[in-house]
Amino acid sequence: MKKLDNGKRGRIGMTHEELQSVFDGHKAWLETSGEKGKRANFSDADLAGADLQGADLRGANLQRANLQGAKLQGARLYGASFFGANLKEADLSGADLHNASVFGADLTGANLQGANLEGVKLGGVKLSGANFEGASGVDRANIK
Repeated sequence: MKKLDNGKRGRIGMTHEELQSVFDGHKAWLETSGEKGKRANFSDADLAGADLQGADLRGANLQRANLQGAKLQGARLYGASFFGANLKEADLSGADLHNASVFGADLTGANLQGANLEGVKLGGVKLSGANFEGASGVDRANIK
């Protein structure tokens, strides 16, 4: 993962160390079924352009996160919440979004080639120019 610090905090960004701490806590949370660690909370975080390829963010909170142009190829996003997130031009190719909640998100120009979308909740999303080629479960996604 690349350094994400732009010298500011809150909605603006996270240092590599802060990001790694969240990932470490989330890993412990996943491995112990929530008994240890802490569920990843990236709500309102600015992760624009972040390299999160192959990240295990199952069940993570990414509500209102700015993930514009983020690299999420092959990421494990099962059950994650992207309510109101900015995923413009994000690369989600090969990502597992099974049962993720993507209500109100902006997926304009996003690449979802080969992604698993089974059970994804896609209410009120912007999909203009999004690439779903080879994505599985599109017919079983909950699009409202």
